[in-house]
Amino acid sequence: MATLTEAPPPLAPTAPEKKPPRRRGRLVPYWLLLPGMLWLVVFFALPMVYQASTSVQTGSLEEGYKVTWHFATYWDALSEYWPQYLRSILYAGSATILCLVLGYPLAYLIAFRAGRWRNLIMILVIAPFFTSFLIRTLAWKTILADGGPVVGALNSLHVLDVTSWLGWTTGDRVLATPLAVVCGLTYNFLPFMILPLYTSLERIDTRLHEAAGDLYAKPVTTFRKVTFPLSMPGVVSGTLLTFIPAAGDYVNADLLGSTDTRMVGNVIQSQFLRILDYPTAAALSFILMAAILVMVTVYIRKSGTEDLV
Repeated sequence: MATLTEAPPPLAPTAPEKKPPRRRGRLVPYWLLLPGMLWLVVFFALPMVYQASTSVQTGSLEEGYKVTWHFATYWDALSEYWPQYLRSILYAGSATILCLVLGYPLAYLIAFRAGRWRNLIMILVIAPFFTSFLIRTLAWKTILADGGPVVGALNSLHVLDVTSWLGWTTGDRVLATPLAVVCGLTYNFLPFMILPLYTSLERIDTRLHEAAGDLYAKPVTTFRKVTFPLSMPGVVSGTLLTFIPAAGDYVNADLLGSTDTRMVGNVIQSQFLRILDYPTAAALSFILMAAILVMVTVYIRKSGTEDLV
């Protein structure tokens, strides 16, 4: 009697061999990065290298400048113009705080309460960008003019008396005072604060607010425990976008301030275009950039948003 033998199990289907990716396909991301990298090299890296070499040169405009590695220019610039650096940080910091105080409620309104008026309010926020920065700053000279309605209202409320005691006004006028410079900075850079705040707040799921209410959290507690922590990326981005350009601004201090309110940007502009002391101007620029970089790094790490670095 013949014995039956079991048939061998069927062979598992073999996966098709994957072809190695083409070399051209692997280079596509690098080709896409090439225009941006060229832009950064031509308009950022090369000018930085040139300014770095300028800051260690000595000579004159008539005889020409030569690289002599004269690093004492940095110390001379810092020791002579440190009040302008402190003034720039103070004015920029004050304007940034004012932008945050004014911009956060507006961004919150647009994100959660504007409804069908959201697009209109956003257009009104962006509308100042359609006007020249110089024209907007000059408009504040009219707004804060002596004898105008703004100065009259502040005098009637005795606000100028308080600001005069703090050293921000002269007691009877606003123009050519630190208050005018800070007001100009706040107005010009306010949209840079509102837009990141709105973007961050708009991403918050409203169901989180409902959940906080179901847990008997008061509106203030909900804002402090839910809304504000989740909007911290927008707060950090907005403060950086406001503080960094405000610290280097010179237009507001030039048009709305006086010789006593000069910022470091005014000194750099004067050294480059009037005095023609290029090494000192370059050294001042690098000191300002280094100071801002250190402050921004510390601020980002303290705020707990290291991913933005």
